[in-house]
Amino acid sequence: MIPYKQQTLPIEKVFRDPVHNYIHVQHQVILDLINSKEVQRLRRIKQLGTSSFTFHGAEHSRFSHSLGVYEITRRICDIFERNYSIERIGIGGWNDDERLVALCAALLHDVGHGPYSHTFEHIFHTNHEAITVEIITSKETEVYQILNQVEADFPEKVASVITKTYPNPQVVQMISSQIDADRMDYLLRDAYYTGTEYGTFDLTRILRVIRPYEGGIAFAMNGMHAVEDYIVSRYQMYVQVYFHPVSRGMEVVLEHLLNRAHELYQEDSEIFEMRAQLLLPFLKDSFTLDEYLKLDDGVLGTYFTLWTEESDAVLSDLAKRFLNRKPLKSVTFSGEKDQQIIEKLQGLVEKVGYNPVYYTAIHSSYDLPYDFYRPEQGSHRTQIEIVRKDGTLIELSQVSQLVSALAGQQQGDERFYFPKEMLDPTLQDHYDLFEETYQEFSKYIRNGALISPES
Repeated sequence: MIPYKQQTLPIEKVFRDPVHNYIHVQHQVILDLINSKEVQRLRRIKQLGTSSFTFHGAEHSRFSHSLGVYEITRRICDIFERNYSIERIGIGGWNDDERLVALCAALLHDVGHGPYSHTFEHIFHTNHEAITVEIITSKETEVYQILNQVEADFPEKVASVITKTYPNPQVVQMISSQIDADRMDYLLRDAYYTGTEYGTFDLTRILRVIRPYEGGIAFAMNGMHAVEDYIVSRYQMYVQVYFHPVSRGMEVVLEHLLNRAHELYQEDSEIFEMRAQLLLPFLKDSFTLDEYLKLDDGVLGTYFTLWTEESDAVLSDLAKRFLNRKPLKSVTFSGEKDQQIIEKLQGLVEKVGYNPVYYTAIHSSYDLPYDFYRPEQGSHRTQIEIVRKDGTLIELSQVSQLVSALAGQQQGDERFYFPKEMLDPTLQDHYDLFEETYQEFSKYIRNGALISPES
């Protein structure tokens, strides 16, 4: 009898994929994990959350992304085993005994995500990475039962890759670093489904120049331009897609909707007994893993539809705004100097009948397109290493003027969100009554930014 960890499929199974053409599955363990209920649940969770309200094609799921990360990891393992095995190059080479733990970690890296994950996490204080680890190591899950058949401590090994405590840095960096299988797949996949060509880069070339070394993963000098292309693509995707102000406007509506439900539950729990049963543990701030796994985008969408008929005007209105794509409008502002203006505008919003707690927000989005290790900051980031001809390593921004210009440069902005009705007369039900207030509000906005009326 062949041990489970060594069992391969009689005929390789493939999944058609628009990004990678085919996803190749050869191990019985991987196929069993794909078919587990915890992984299948990811079909019901959108990869990009509220971005589909801006880019209508972005309906792809975390399931397809997880398969994509697995496929890139599988290709890297093949390249390492063929060209850079420990038998061939010695210390710093790839030990193919690590393949299965790398593939399982790649497939399962997002298994703990919830519906509209980042917004949901913020409201209900969940942590998708911690829940991923719990799914992998809990004896109650199908994922654990499958992994545990490989060897007794295998679930813990896979979980340690997720938490970055696994002893082999090559495996960890394959899944989680500044250029890893996870990021490479989601950039290409998100670019494909949003129709944003500038998010693409040459994956084939990057896989040609990827190298293992003792401290992790590096890239050959002659492939530096492909890595530069990846960094620029990541920069463009964050600016144009992930930080899009309309997607964030829908995220604010969603956040306020869930916050309102949370607040109402404290006052009258009966409202939600019949119209949000699966959400009750989260409204109570006490949930089990099994209860968490029952949630997906569809469950929340059903509750939001029911909430449109609730007597609470704020809950009902926010539910309608979310379901019917009515994002809050936004303008940029510059830090503390505009705080007084924002408070003034919140007062005007309240004057025409909107509760500013639920109809205004300050939303910040920032990310570094690339960062390098700064010992004085006390937090280690895995920087991108380039292999020179003599075999020595040099950090990417030291040899790339393009990346040096981007390194450490924050991208993103701060925005003040408010009801679109404040600026659009066609949406204002009682314009005559509040005409002066609306006109006063508009004085503070020019070209999508806050201004002082005197300027």
